[in-house]
Amino acid sequence: MAKHDDDNRSQQLNPEHDAYWQSRGEDERPDDWQDRLDEQD
Repeated sequence: MAKHDDDNRSQQLNPEHDAYWQSRGEDERPDDWQDRLDEQD
């Protein structure tokens, strides 16, 4: 895998990045992103 692909994958798995939320249908990281993660646990 190319570095760009690795970086993109890492960002899509990291809820602090907009790419995480964009890959899940959001426009960007929501303001309440931490609360949403807590609800999943």
